[in-house]
Amino acid sequence: MVRSLKRPKKSKQKDKSSKKGEGSSSNSQPSVAAKVWQPGVDKLEEGEELQCDPSAYNSLHAFHIGWPCLSFDVVKDSLGLVRTEFPHTVYCVAGTQAEKASWNYIGIFKVLNISGKKRELVPKKTDDDDGSDMDSDDSDSDEEEEEEAGSRTPVLQLRKVSHNGCVNRIRAMRQNPHICASWADSGHVQLWDFTSHLNALGQSDTESVNGATTVSNQAPLYKFTGHKDEGYAIDWSPLVAGRLVSGDCRNNIHLWEPTSDSTWNVDPKPFVGHSASVEDLQWSPTEPFVFASCSVDGNVAIWDIRLGKSPAVLIKAHKADVNVITWNSLASCMLASGSDDGTFSIRDLRLLKEEDSVVAHFDYHKHPITSIEWSPHEASTLAVSSSDNQLTIWDLSLERDEEEEAEFKASTKEQVNAPNDLPPQLLFVHQGQKDLKEIHWHSQIPGMLMSTAADGFNILMPSNIENSLPPANSA
Repeated sequence: MVRSLKRPKKSKQKDKSSKKGEGSSSNSQPSVAAKVWQPGVDKLEEGEELQCDPSAYNSLHAFHIGWPCLSFDVVKDSLGLVRTEFPHTVYCVAGTQAEKASWNYIGIFKVLNISGKKRELVPKKTDDDDGSDMDSDDSDSDEEEEEEAGSRTPVLQLRKVSHNGCVNRIRAMRQNPHICASWADSGHVQLWDFTSHLNALGQSDTESVNGATTVSNQAPLYKFTGHKDEGYAIDWSPLVAGRLVSGDCRNNIHLWEPTSDSTWNVDPKPFVGHSASVEDLQWSPTEPFVFASCSVDGNVAIWDIRLGKSPAVLIKAHKADVNVITWNSLASCMLASGSDDGTFSIRDLRLLKEEDSVVAHFDYHKHPITSIEWSPHEASTLAVSSSDNQLTIWDLSLERDEEEEAEFKASTKEQVNAPNDLPPQLLFVHQGQKDLKEIHWHSQIPGMLMSTAADGFNILMPSNIENSLPPANSA
């Protein structure tokens, strides 16, 4: 149950984008080959430093909006359902963790001109390979284009809405993304209408938008004070517009139902089945009355709101706190959970009546799992973040193929020096952020991930996210 961020005394934060995605270690001697950096295993020798290998990414950018943010959400936009061409534009909402309660705000922001270039994992043949210089001009041209694309600077446009107290979690409604729900550390849940702010951002292509420096005072659409403690768990239904569940640190879960007059009825009688804090909630992607929860008590519960206030199924999921869960929208039988002991598991809900429903279990991370989310575009892929400052991407369909690995190593002339004990399902490792808290895939831009940490946000697109190749690292 690791949640808090260290809050700086000043809102100014040093830009550390030059070290984002750290993953290799090297020193000033050019003769020393680069290698994959393993957190908790490798140590930097005198004169060595971590460096990011840009070729591991199709795109990588870093930015911050002032105070650190414990939670954010990607806002669905009208720019296209499947976007693959650079530059990209994204919209988000995020809640701050300021030093004083009155200094907090919800940031509604737009990042435009996100540049990048699709890279090949296996390098193309060079002049030395075939003794010919016929392609030298084309190669130089490609390098110039890549350098130009990488040098473009994304533009951040930000608007701020005052929020009394730190924002523990924030979520945008799927069907009406201008409506957002925020969980405050003061113990109340609020719903907001950010239509005017999103419209202002959408109409501007300039480098700044009014509201970037000022904080507006806006009344929430609805405020619920029925929780007896603060909380972190909240989720909008993907099937019923406006339906919401919120869970608190006193083990209570409340159901929100929208009304015809644009407000909400919150059931004062909570769902109770956990013996400790409710950490995360997820609605089923296919059943409108079913949701899942996880708790500090080590359990994952499945609830059916038609069957009363007790869990339909209670599963002992981990030996430690269960911090986060994610329900697979492309394979609705799969539910993943991440624990305080650094492990995460995938369960097949069709096997709940059997002795063990776990179909995969990983103990790669050695520190608490802080966020976990299935890809909206690949049913077998999920992303995980941990307090060990790693963001990892996993493809459960992968199995070790020694012959394929040997061919890949030969084709790259042994440029890849990955450890032999990495799980074959580990597709990518991103490093460089400190105190990672939450990650989200972009549902409209395949392969794009966003993350928030103590030192700001990262936008990344790994170069091998659509390839079934040996595990790549940001090195």
